[in-house]
Amino acid sequence: MIKIRMAKDTDFVQWLPLWKGYQTFYKTSISEETTAITWSRFHTPSELMYCAVAELESKLIGMVHYIQHRSCWTTGDYIYLQDLFVDPLVRGSGVGRSLIEHVYECAAKSGASRVWWLTHKSNKDAMLLYDRIADKSGFLQYRKLI
Repeated sequence: MIKIRMAKDTDFVQWLPLWKGYQTFYKTSISEETTAITWSRFHTPSELMYCAVAELESKLIGMVHYIQHRSCWTTGDYIYLQDLFVDPLVRGSGVGRSLIEHVYECAAKSGASRVWWLTHKSNKDAMLLYDRIADKSGFLQYRKLI
């Protein structure tokens, strides 16, 4: 049975291959320093960054990172689902959906008004799921790297 739970500090060794798999999927590389700081933030109570994992028989098979932030449009915060990754060997088994639903539950408990995320237009398989469990906003992302 798949268990969705918040990541523990001791999960780092199993989380790291999922994090690197996510980066490989998006053809990017994040420094070890940034990775270490990010992992630390997940376990610092004053930080509004979170990591939940999917576990099957003591093995991590998926992860989701999300960030709580304010909005000018609502009194409730928003939850930005920043990263979602499921081990390719178990994709299509409902793990991704369970991780997203975990974020939905956490958002509801915190009084958040919205959960939102981005995906690349080439991520067609993921969009099959996203189209069933969320609404498209119609907005396009613009950005300037600093």
